[in-house]
Amino acid sequence: MELLSEWVSTLSGWVWGPPMLILLVGTGVYLTIILKGLQFRALAHALRLVFEKDDNAKGDISHFAALTTALAATVGIGNIVGVATAITLGGPGAVFWMWITGLVGMATKYAEALLAVRYREQGDNGMRGGPMYYIAKGAGLPWLGVLFAIFTAGAAFGIGNMTQANSAAAVLDEVFGIASWVTGGILMILTALVLIGGIRSIGRFTSMLVPFMIVAYLGAALVVIILNINEVPDAFGLIFWHAFNPIAAGGGFAGAAVAAAIRYGVARGVFSNESGLGSAPIAAAAARTDDPVKQALVSMTQTFIDTLVVCTATALVILTADVWQQGVSAGILTSMSFAETLGNTGTLIVAVATALFAFSTLIGWSYYGEKAIEYLFNERAIIAFRIVFVAMVMVGATRELSFVWNFSDLMNGLMAIPNLIGILLLSKVVKQESQRYFSARLETKQA
Repeated sequence: MELLSEWVSTLSGWVWGPPMLILLVGTGVYLTIILKGLQFRALAHALRLVFEKDDNAKGDISHFAALTTALAATVGIGNIVGVATAITLGGPGAVFWMWITGLVGMATKYAEALLAVRYREQGDNGMRGGPMYYIAKGAGLPWLGVLFAIFTAGAAFGIGNMTQANSAAAVLDEVFGIASWVTGGILMILTALVLIGGIRSIGRFTSMLVPFMIVAYLGAALVVIILNINEVPDAFGLIFWHAFNPIAAGGGFAGAAVAAAIRYGVARGVFSNESGLGSAPIAAAAARTDDPVKQALVSMTQTFIDTLVVCTATALVILTADVWQQGVSAGILTSMSFAETLGNTGTLIVAVATALFAFSTLIGWSYYGEKAIEYLFNERAIIAFRIVFVAMVMVGATRELSFVWNFSDLMNGLMAIPNLIGILLLSKVVKQESQRYFSARLETKQA
């Protein structure tokens, strides 16, 4: 087992090396260019569409529910520990490169969602869509669609299930003394209750939980930022300066070169918002909409909210405190930064946020895994998948998972490869659909 773990870890390192990060960001840059900066021009329109209802259109859930389902899967540990890791290893400048990753990633997320709705199918169990469908039907590469589905199913049990349950159990045990098996049992029951009703149940649940947890976390972060308002200009100064200039070692901080800022900023940004990995378009395909561009616009706001809003809030909490320069590990840096201003209340806030974020990620990924299994084995396999998925929550909560973490990273990286191939091959379709939508919208305005 140890040899297998080392092999998976090495392979994961190769997959997530500089070529992958360049491909992910490069795809976003390319799409930004051919779409003429659509993510900036149409952001206000996209935010309005979040709350628009197309009740008579095909689909299973509203724009808002599709967005919150995708946000449930992405707003998670990456927003708390991921930001801390980027700053610890890459310095404050890493936050700038997280922003860049998010900004160009919005174009990638837009393209993914557009293609997911464009090539989706009506199945016996609701809408079926995502990269496996547009890779097979649009790009004409069914074998690559199968590979994507296999990698997604693997990731659903790893990054989408056991690692999330483990994180929630660990933080609740450490802060509140709740035994891991108790957390595991509660999570199993809650997960089963949500999954019984399929995507409609998941959509209703995430529509309630996700806005609450994001607003609550941002509210707590805003309190810290306001109380340290005099430090905010310096925090932004550190971010912009060290994006292009190395930061020297000092106190307990090891220092970081510009290359490290870029590497860890991009890597943690991608990990947080998942733009290009192909997960979120599976939820987008279930949206009730009469136009693929509408849901694509809604979906790109997910990356904006995740990276430009939530990750920025965490970064400012960390950089307006002092502990980031004291050699504190990334795993507890965000918690200690909140605690520096709010005391024990700050520690409790981060603990509860971590548990909620982990559970929401688990729920969001359950749908991704279900659709991947459905693609591979048809609808009859869904019940078996749900039973196994729920059971693995307890395994994740009560076991050491060093191998699973490495396996999860590997599966996530492997998902991106076929997905990016599909997006690039179908980029002309993305451009044409976008031109059609905005031309029609302009004509309507002028009429």
